[in-house]
Amino acid sequence: MDLRHLTLLRELADRGTLTAVATATFRSPSAVSQQLHNAERAFGTALVESDGRGLRLTAAGRLLAEGAGEVATALSRLQRELDELQGGPTGTVTIAGLPSALEFLVPGLLARLAGSGVEVRLTDEDVAESDFPGRAADHDLVIGHTLAEVPAGADRLVAHTLAHEPLDVAVPASHRLAGREAITAADLAGERWIGVPIGFPFDTVRIAVENRAGVALEVVQRIRDNRVVESLVAAGQGCALLPRFTTRSRADIVMRPLADVRSVRSVVALGRPDRLERAAVRVVLAALVESGRESADHRVT
Repeated sequence: MDLRHLTLLRELADRGTLTAVATATFRSPSAVSQQLHNAERAFGTALVESDGRGLRLTAAGRLLAEGAGEVATALSRLQRELDELQGGPTGTVTIAGLPSALEFLVPGLLARLAGSGVEVRLTDEDVAESDFPGRAADHDLVIGHTLAEVPAGADRLVAHTLAHEPLDVAVPASHRLAGREAITAADLAGERWIGVPIGFPFDTVRIAVENRAGVALEVVQRIRDNRVVESLVAAGQGCALLPRFTTRSRADIVMRPLADVRSVRSVVALGRPDRLERAAVRVVLAALVESGRESADHRVT
């Protein structure tokens, strides 16, 4: 078996399209397509089939893509064991993470890594759960958030929970609900809502509120950046959902818990199994877990 063919199928499984694979690997789509045809000839079976305007892996393609991950993990494990024989872990670990999580995780992370020989390169971006596999293909670790038990689309990734953070309803200080100790879904019926893009975790709470209240919220904006959301709430443009620990206290916004709808996000670190076999990545992941635990304890107390 040609490892390059296995790697191609794994990339296609995680990235979804030939175009995405071509972009990530700095090749033309036609070159990737040709390599795929070569792989099918080598394996003697169809590896992809038409799916609307795109392609999807056949059963054989999925089998080989999963096997590619197992091969990569075994090779990474061997490399880690060799590195450990030669000394402590060193190197650079790349992390893509949502800004509101990096805000409370990174200071403690970098403090723990000081003098360790392990460096971190950060990219701040908030991505939908369906994009986790693609981001994990480009980075050693992806820090995201989810409201589900298992992040959607992360079945080929390893996930570690770093922290749990309640999501509160933010209303203008002059709002009719600002004096409540807690807010219910029925209280929000008919309110203007500043939401997040469809497919992002916070939007599942908006859907749950609508189902509970039996009335759709009026979504007036869909914004990713929590700081922009804060400013719009303060300006009276609507209510919103904001994370409790990382929303700055300000006089023109009131934060209240959502009483009858579960609204807690899990901040998770995800990675490909082979990436997590790297000694340096293991050091960073352990430091992230400690940083998350320390930050959550501090916020609660």
